[in-house]
Amino acid sequence: MRPRGSNQVGLRQFNERVVLQALRTHGQLAKADLARLTGLTAQTIGMIIARLDEDGLITRGAPVRGRVGQPSVPIGLNPDGAFAIGIKIARRSADWLLVDFTGRVRERISVAYAFPEAQTLLPTIRSNLDELLHRLGPLAARVVGVGVAAPFQLGGWHRMLGLTEAQSDAWNHLDLAAEVQRMTTLPVSFAKDTVAACVAELLQGKGRDVHSFLYLFLDTFIGGGLVLHSRLHRGEHGNAGAVASLPLAAADGRASERPPQLLSRASLWDLEQRLREHGLDPMAAYDDRALQEPWRQHARQWLDHAALALAHCVVSGVAFLDLPAVVIDGAVAPALLSELIACTEQALAAYSWEGLQAPPRLLSGSIGSDARALGGALLPLHANFAPDWDVFLKA
Repeated sequence: MRPRGSNQVGLRQFNERVVLQALRTHGQLAKADLARLTGLTAQTIGMIIARLDEDGLITRGAPVRGRVGQPSVPIGLNPDGAFAIGIKIARRSADWLLVDFTGRVRERISVAYAFPEAQTLLPTIRSNLDELLHRLGPLAARVVGVGVAAPFQLGGWHRMLGLTEAQSDAWNHLDLAAEVQRMTTLPVSFAKDTVAACVAELLQGKGRDVHSFLYLFLDTFIGGGLVLHSRLHRGEHGNAGAVASLPLAAADGRASERPPQLLSRASLWDLEQRLREHGLDPMAAYDDRALQEPWRQHARQWLDHAALALAHCVVSGVAFLDLPAVVIDGAVAPALLSELIACTEQALAAYSWEGLQAPPRLLSGSIGSDARALGGALLPLHANFAPDWDVFLKA
């Protein structure tokens, strides 16, 4: 690798981001605590706080008087210091979230549909984006960007969803990020929907304590993401953690007899079909009714079926990546998610772990159905304010 140098401007910006990250992680802190946590001198902390204060990114709390010396003033993030908008486009619904500098959701808009027809949804994306900016009033000048979260191929597996090839092709040939960029002067970033959800879990959920994990998100189709050493691992094509396509058996060489993929066994689409076949509302798969009568019997059958497939996925992930944990979240009721995790733990007990470490911890996700849109909003906030060595290393 070619050596790369640094410059004072970049280093100063990096140190400012380190301080902001400390405040984001630990909450309000006095200057002395910031110096101890970041390893920066008291003088440097003082100059950084002055600049961040001038930029409106921090707030100062009431002085706290100790037993000796001058009272300390707690420093915290200013919620109105910056904003971002996250847009999640999924196969059944779309969400727009306005997120403030602390990562809290301030406004939301949701739209449900059978399938997102491009000619009707694109104008809706623009109008709802404009609406969120309008609601901010003068603070709209502090929006740093828009993050879009959607499947790479929104029309993928169209036959399972009962879509025409024309509907599928319309989305698969659409550059969604470019379309949204044409709607605004704000910078637009794009991530696969489950990768965006993984970002939310990494920055505001289990990722604060667990440094490496496979992330699984259940929705109409299951998807995933991968975190290694507290960093999102995207892969060569931005598709790391694409568990939906994981085969559940070895192929026998015949193209007509391809093994089933994980999405066919561990997606809510499968539970929907089970409920529909018995004349029940299939949308109960996404709410508390799933474990109530008359849906419970069919949900229990799906749980047993899905857990076996998820256990196969978990063992495969551990074998390749030596992971200590798997985080499972989704657009499901918490009770159904807890049952699924418990069933998967039981299924893991049937595997031989010889040559591998002990089974990983299975953890429930922290965010829920908002994870994808929230992760989309966190992308521009993280890009603008999180520490990154590339901020001050010259290419």
